Amino acid sequence: MSLQLIELVPATPEKEAVRSIIDATSTAVSQASAELIESQVTADHGRVFVVVESESTEGLAETVRAALADTVTEVTGPDEVRLVGAELEDIKKLKGQTDYLVEWDIPAEITMDQYLARKKANSPKYAEVPEVSFLRTYVREDTAKCLCFYNAPDEDAVVRARAAVSTPFDRMFKLEV
Repeated sequence: MSLQLIELVPATPEKEAVRSIIDATSTAVSQASAELIESQVTADHGRVFVVVESESTEGLAETVRAALADTVTEVTGPDEVRLVGAELEDIKKLKGQTDYLVEWDIPAEITMDQYLARKKANSPKYAEVPEVSFLRTYVREDTAKCLCFYNAPDEDAVVRARAAVSTPFDRMFKLEV
């Protein structure tokens, strides 16, 4: 079993439209013999991040694209990801809110082993910003990018947490409550 990240851009960035997209994605994923692990929606409803678990990606992309048709303007993935900083079983039970998602386009010269070593070495430094809770990261197996999830009172706190662990980011999204 592997984890796959699918990123969606809704054609209509509205709450109800996004709910329909997530429902259709969940159904499509199930039809492709995969399991929806989690979905996160940006506060402006402009992006949806979906993580699924599957034995095979064969047909997954096509099934999801067909199910979503013209409700989305862009489907990226599925891209295999590795969960870091949390256990999959805990994520499956997760019902709590996540405040922020940070994307980092990892430089090409950083390998997975280097990324993981860096993450392990720097993670204790989050304690320097106690108002921020690091929750989990999904890092693409091709190390093209990672998605890091945080609970924090505001964007500035997330920026301070990223600075504390000496890790830049390319995009930050407030997530839907």
